[in-house]
Amino acid sequence: MTATILDGNALAKKLRADFKTRAEALLASHGTRPGLAVILVGEDAASQVYVRNKVNACAQAGFHSEKILYAPDVEPQRVFSRIAELNADPKIHGILVQLPLPKHFDSDAVLKAICPGKDVDGFHAENVGALMQGHPRFIPCTPYGVMKFLAEAGIDLKGKEAVILGRSNIVGKPMAMLLMQASATVTICHSQTRDLAFHTRRADILVAALGKPRFVTAGMVKPGAVVIDVGINRLPDGKLCGDVDFAAVSEVASAITPVPGGVGPMTITMLLANTLEAAEREAR
Repeated sequence: MTATILDGNALAKKLRADFKTRAEALLASHGTRPGLAVILVGEDAASQVYVRNKVNACAQAGFHSEKILYAPDVEPQRVFSRIAELNADPKIHGILVQLPLPKHFDSDAVLKAICPGKDVDGFHAENVGALMQGHPRFIPCTPYGVMKFLAEAGIDLKGKEAVILGRSNIVGKPMAMLLMQASATVTICHSQTRDLAFHTRRADILVAALGKPRFVTAGMVKPGAVVIDVGINRLPDGKLCGDVDFAAVSEVASAITPVPGGVGPMTITMLLANTLEAAEREAR
């Protein structure tokens, strides 16, 4: 068996074209341009790349964006004050603070400071609670992108066994909520899970979000499973790889996402989706 490659770049391009059309219509009808503010504290190279990609994606979709940079030793109060200003700014519909923050920041307090109606990452406790209740205002971007992949591929989740590797607040937990709400039977595995392969070999849908290069091997995958690789790891030679041994697992799975070019482009795409939805909601 050779798996179908779920192409994140192609799906992202399709969705972003629609977002651009909707943004133009919103500007024409209400004089509103979707606006995203991205705050970056520090000089982490990976975070700088992520922020640059988000700002570029906004420009391509016809969104307004603001990139706000702070030195790594900035006083937290300066960031809190800027968030308060953005909360009140009618040109800004979405606010994103790039994680991780320096150690002298209370990340939970920073996320809580963002107005829930502008929390396009979906990390505010109010939005997390709404997601759990099945009435999300904003869906966290990476799990949102995974669900778009599954929908585009025509995969019916009802009654399917879904196994998630990783229990983070950013991916694992919201992913579980979304799959469960789609009527899948969900298992979350983590560092304390016994006999991990027992669980993964039961999965019709396997989502890997561990941060361990090529951790998932072919022997851990049920033949015909759909494998979603959320991991992104840099190898000693500088190349990127996911949490899944792509070459080997492609011979077992029915569909698989590559790294790079899989979930990554979809994460930024769904950030645009949340920002656009916030602007459209505000214009109603």
